[in-house]
Amino acid sequence: MHLLLIEDDALVAHGVLAGLRLHGFTTYHADSAQAAEAAFAAGEFDLVILDLGLPDADGMDLLARCRSRGLQMPMLVLTARDATSDRVRGLRLGADDYLLKPFDLNELVARLHALLRRAAGRSTDSIVHGALTFESGSGLAWLNGKPVELTRRERTLLATLLQHPRQALSAAQLRDRLYGLDQDVESNAVNVHIHHLRRKLGNGIVETVRGLGYRLGSA
Repeated sequence: MHLLLIEDDALVAHGVLAGLRLHGFTTYHADSAQAAEAAFAAGEFDLVILDLGLPDADGMDLLARCRSRGLQMPMLVLTARDATSDRVRGLRLGADDYLLKPFDLNELVARLHALLRRAAGRSTDSIVHGALTFESGSGLAWLNGKPVELTRRERTLLATLLQHPRQALSAAQLRDRLYGLDQDVESNAVNVHIHHLRRKLGNGIVETVRGLGYRLGSA
């Protein structure tokens, strides 16, 4: 999943980004409201983590602007502001969750996966698609009850397709979710990962939509 971290503290950002990458998230960092606005214009994100104490704007104002423009991705506020009034205001402005600093990384990851489940209309981490079972939290997959070993990017690709089961995603959208916005990759990188996923899970797992991109194949 492609995640945007909006956090101006470099030390905190480094630790959060490193931890989330180990848990399979593709991440991008913005250290100000202006940088966050530029990131929203440049790509799509499945999740946003928002610090409220930004150097050029209040995070609450950025949250309100995002929601007023119709940005619907789940947003988790991660902040040291512990007043009940701040939590209530953040949730009313459109935050989906609110976590106080200091925090435990495992709790943050669990909350992020819960937000993804809620956005997809699911109540558990386990996704069943025909003979395939995939656990989004652990990244484990089974085909006909037998475990299938997937690489990190194959897991990300599969999770993205399962998260958007009826949506055709362009190669550029998939590339952002696999590599982020700040990496230069070969033009055929997405096709290579799709080829490997089809080889392991069957040709029908990814459907090519001519002129649009790719989507999850029928169960």
